[in-house]
Amino acid sequence: MFILIFRTFVTIQDKNLTRFMQKDIEITLAPEIVESEPAIRKKLSNALNIDAKRINSYQILKRSIDARSRNVIYRLQIKVFIDESPLAAIFNTNYQNVSQAKQVIIVGAGPAGLFAALQCIEIGLKPIVLERGKDVKQRRRDLAAINKEGLVNTESNYCYGEGGAGTYSDGKLYTRSNKRGDINKVLQAFVQHGADADILIDARPHIGTNKLPQIITAIRETILNAGGELRFEQKVTDLLIDFGKISGVLINGEEKLLSDAVILATGHSARDIYELLHRKGILVEAKPFALGVRIEHPQAIIDAAQYHCDIRSEFLPPAYYSLVEQVDSRGVFSFCMCPGGIIAPCATYENEIVVNGWSPSKRNNPFANSGTVVQVTLDDVKGTDPLRMMHFQAEIEKTAFQLGGGNLVAPAQRMVDFVEGRVSTDLPKNSYLPGTRSVMLKETLPDFVASSLKNALPLFGKKMKGYYTNEAILVGVESRSSSPVRIPRDKESYQHPQVAGLFPCAEGAGYAGGIVSAAIDGLNCANAILKYI
Repeated sequence: MFILIFRTFVTIQDKNLTRFMQKDIEITLAPEIVESEPAIRKKLSNALNIDAKRINSYQILKRSIDARSRNVIYRLQIKVFIDESPLAAIFNTNYQNVSQAKQVIIVGAGPAGLFAALQCIEIGLKPIVLERGKDVKQRRRDLAAINKEGLVNTESNYCYGEGGAGTYSDGKLYTRSNKRGDINKVLQAFVQHGADADILIDARPHIGTNKLPQIITAIRETILNAGGELRFEQKVTDLLIDFGKISGVLINGEEKLLSDAVILATGHSARDIYELLHRKGILVEAKPFALGVRIEHPQAIIDAAQYHCDIRSEFLPPAYYSLVEQVDSRGVFSFCMCPGGIIAPCATYENEIVVNGWSPSKRNNPFANSGTVVQVTLDDVKGTDPLRMMHFQAEIEKTAFQLGGGNLVAPAQRMVDFVEGRVSTDLPKNSYLPGTRSVMLKETLPDFVASSLKNALPLFGKKMKGYYTNEAILVGVESRSSSPVRIPRDKESYQHPQVAGLFPCAEGAGYAGGIVSAAIDGLNCANAILKYI
């Protein structure tokens, strides 16, 4: 494994002429030539006003699409090497053998757990990762049963299993978590384990559900080869605590595994963990979350709106959107947008409906979907029970299941019909494999959520031409955008305030919101353990 380290910016003063050896510059290119090296070199030469022969090399730092005008362009931030070549320094990531090192228990093999394990190895600790679900290969059978037969394996599904929810739900790597840790370290690790190097430069990096399983398998092999452990179908059913300190965990109700450091990285759907903590008197807190639907359009509608065209150019990727409105002081927003994507059933318990979205790496399906949700505050769900938001979430999902009629058939409605309050006489073709049933979605959603969505959707249509249409379908319910529970921790030590050695981590603890931010939190928790021990 290696990465490239480039020399820092250098200037040479030569007869009052400043000669830049390296220069950072932004250029724009038409989509059809964005991957043409001669075109890039010509543009750089003109922009820098130098002979093209002096450009020995260049490095693309960031690449993004600018579709604000009818002429869609790419913006490239580039480091140019003038009269010199980049100096590559190759070094091996320090994945030392830790088979005899001090053990750290990591509960959950999602991005937080896996990156915590990699970091433990780097700093000389032995990770033992416990995953209640199956490995990525075995998981596929259970996902097929969900999609084709409406059967939910409560221990192996879209949320539980190796790689966590992200493995089979898209692999979007876009994040704003710059201040939380080293984003590049996470992206480089993905590349080192098989991801396309384009994720290092794209403004909205994306791996794709079809490629993630192989990358997750490669990460597992790195952990095992370094002497770490990754155990599947190992459900943590109790935490062992002595005199306010963690001493280990109980697995599957029978096996004790001892360690004085435990990272709890179980994801936002492991309700049994929240219940376990609450039952043992370990502090958990109710947390606001968001609730709504997944909205799907034909991808061509989104392309036409975003690229100002009738037919998308073959040199442009399927278009993306992000929308937000304030309705009566309540936020309504799109998230987890999947161009060329598929709506997936993501229930973790029987007799409930939860939907999410994902895209393959090419994003070449005919539909575009996005979660479209409304803020749910603590004041919306009265009471003092720290698990009340979780129970509220579960009741909504059960209602959705009942309205769908069983077998994970999802309640659905055309967009304009929903806003105007009428049952859809039929539903458009869509990507949700278990099937959809025409209902009044207001019967599924709380009044304040349904009202906020009804007011926001026409406003979204004013922002994006073609968005507000009866060709779009609303599928319920999108309810797992974030955890409805927070497991508190100290800001400096990352430990639970009541239990020394217990490190609540990432989405399940309420401290992350996606693959990269969860991975960063896993790195931070591993580093905090080194300080603790």
